[in-house]
Amino acid sequence: GVLPHLERLEARAHALALRQEAAEQRQERLARLQGRAQELRLRRDELRAKLELQQKRLLGNEGVATSGDPDAAQPSDRAILEWKMRNVQDLLQLFYLTGLSGKRTKHGVCFCISTAYEGTYLDSFYLDLVTKPQVQIRRHSVPVFIPLEELARKHLQTDIKRFLSVLSDHLNAYVGRRYQADQLQERFSGHLEGTLQRNSLCNALVFKYNTSGQNEAFPFSARLLYGDPCRSLPTEAVVSCTSGAPAPLAEATAAHAAAFRRLPLHRALEALSSPRRRPD
Repeated sequence: GVLPHLERLEARAHALALRQEAAEQRQERLARLQGRAQELRLRRDELRAKLELQQKRLLGNEGVATSGDPDAAQPSDRAILEWKMRNVQDLLQLFYLTGLSGKRTKHGVCFCISTAYEGTYLDSFYLDLVTKPQVQIRRHSVPVFIPLEELARKHLQTDIKRFLSVLSDHLNAYVGRRYQADQLQERFSGHLEGTLQRNSLCNALVFKYNTSGQNEAFPFSARLLYGDPCRSLPTEAVVSCTSGAPAPLAEATAAHAAAFRRLPLHRALEALSSPRRRPD
């Protein structure tokens, strides 16, 4: 009949609109990341120029020291030590620009990893490292379900920058998934049946929902799995419909699953609940 055909066309149009919106959001995110990368490159160049200037001044001081009496060598050693300290401070400042900051301690160094999602700063995690006789983790506030020991075995002794970068990816992805689940629960409680089910790592979510905001019926069931621990979007989204539901609802499950894979959880449900886009 004409009506089922129109409903199928509407569902396809809805899926196309979701894909277009996802593409636009990817472009916007790419533009933001490119801008951020440009800012970091400029800051890096400034720090390099500053370090080169300090090195030139240091070499000049050494020339003055060696041209005079031997007792002038001690100030030159002090200048070298001061230059090394400034170098460390500049590196710590560079870390801060990428979400990492740190300070020297009597045992070694303490790093702070700041996390954020969609421009919202969330939690900060601390990592206290001992640097002698070898680099070791002394204390930390990283959640137990983050594979900290595994990452330390792989990278801590050989490449501490890589270790901090990968650990930051794990933490940002975790808080991003948790933030999405919290936003869904807080902003769309009328669309959910009961409480959203999730594990500690928030890499497995299960919930029943509707797109109307009415509590009478919740025809859709969703199961989201996050196979990549460094991503905040699911690698697998399975959406099903209750038995006996109208055909247009069953046909809309594919578009729903695509939306959950491509958009943050709360934004996906927001798009699916929009009256001008809702296929059901």
